[in-house]
Amino acid sequence: MGRTSRKKRSTLANRAIVASAALILGGGGLAAVNVYASAGEGSSGPSHSRNWQPVRQASTIDCPEVVNEIPEVPGPARTEVDRELAAMDTQITDAYREFADRRDSMARDPDLARNAVLDPLKARRTASIDRIVTAIGRSGQRPRGLGSLAPCSMRADDEPQAPGQEGSQDPSQNPGSDGPDDGQGQDQGQDQGQGQGQGQTGNGPEDSDFVDIQSVQPNVDRPARLRGASRGTFTTECGRNQNGKFNPDNVIAAPGVSNGAHHMHDYVGNQATDAFSGDDDLAAGDTTCRNQGDRSTYYWPVLRLQDGTAENDADADGGGRDQNTGAIQTPSQVTLKFAGNPTGKVTAMPRFLRIITGDAKALTNGDANANASWSCTGFEDRQLKDKYPICPEGSQVVRSFAFQSCWDGQNTDSANHRTHVAFAQDDGRCQDGFKAIPQLVQRIVYDVPPGPGFAVDSFPEQLHKPVTDHGDFINVFDDKLMRKVVSCINDGRKCR
Repeated sequence: MGRTSRKKRSTLANRAIVASAALILGGGGLAAVNVYASAGEGSSGPSHSRNWQPVRQASTIDCPEVVNEIPEVPGPARTEVDRELAAMDTQITDAYREFADRRDSMARDPDLARNAVLDPLKARRTASIDRIVTAIGRSGQRPRGLGSLAPCSMRADDEPQAPGQEGSQDPSQNPGSDGPDDGQGQDQGQDQGQGQGQGQTGNGPEDSDFVDIQSVQPNVDRPARLRGASRGTFTTECGRNQNGKFNPDNVIAAPGVSNGAHHMHDYVGNQATDAFSGDDDLAAGDTTCRNQGDRSTYYWPVLRLQDGTAENDADADGGGRDQNTGAIQTPSQVTLKFAGNPTGKVTAMPRFLRIITGDAKALTNGDANANASWSCTGFEDRQLKDKYPICPEGSQVVRSFAFQSCWDGQNTDSANHRTHVAFAQDDGRCQDGFKAIPQLVQRIVYDVPPGPGFAVDSFPEQLHKPVTDHGDFINVFDDKLMRKVVSCINDGRKCR
């Protein structure tokens, strides 16, 4: 399901460091406040209590993710539905800004939170949901029950997740993290670098989001590979974004919408990528990849230092306006490797296949789709999913993603941008109807000062939590090079 070219609107931000002041939102505390209590969200839909209950001081807004409950979007409705879903993200951002500006007042007066934030947000979300239902209904079956997803709640960011959410992501899909995190260091993160980890804007990260990697027990088990496994690899060299291509768009999840991500992305590979890029634009775009047959787009949220300095996006969309502040860090190393399947051969990816791995809203959605691993060089047998690592002197921070490696054999995208691809099952095989494809394994390394004080960009209400990290990929290999990728992997060779 390729997209045609649209009028392009470039949103590139060049690096420049200037002075900046801290923004909104003070620290937490135990002040009681009546808020809507969120019961979390599972695959069958959210369960939000309509009763007021006292909880820890609210720190963020929790809204059900509507896209997860839309089973299918007819082609003629796709543009309008994507636009409305992006508008709902903006609505949450605006509501969070209102909440952040008046947080202390809302802690003293829970009716203010409801009247000034939650009720207006519900009204805007209801209108967007109605437009989504109408758009789908013009050329397909009208989805039912979406209106129940309009209400949002307020919650403390340390509220426990709903039963069934935690740990539902198969840890074997994280590169180097095949065993579950045994919890070592979860409490110790509270003691590391107290007073240093607060984000410049006050909305994260917190000290409890960090843990000393040396306190984490090794938790990596290498999966067995059966006879007939595709053991080769193909590594594409596309640089580290030294040229500073950034924008806050997301051409996969919010095509045609400027600032659709509300956070800044690093880009390597295709240089024509922004919210308005169609398949034809990408096919003709320049690339930073050494092999010009790879014009694929690889992007992920930037990582920033939270030390009081700022980029020139301190007053720009995706930057300071969306509470992403601090000096953007260029990775010291980026490795983009395609690997095989542990049970059999792989087949070629279709051109313009789109894959999102991880969940940018995992703080409020739950970690069912979370898929980032954090570690340190020299300690990569210890992987973290929901904590940033504190690396010892001389060690660098590592973030890794292993993308979905099974494809439905038909579609290059899907309504929720997930169901056309899948992770392999526990036995390494793809589910019925899916084919094994080369698995993109992405490793990004940063040379940052030891201790707390860094974070990935996020949607404002996601509070820069490490569990919200995610990666995006659009395959724009030419046919000849993709055949070489498949051949190298299936023949057991290591190719570059």
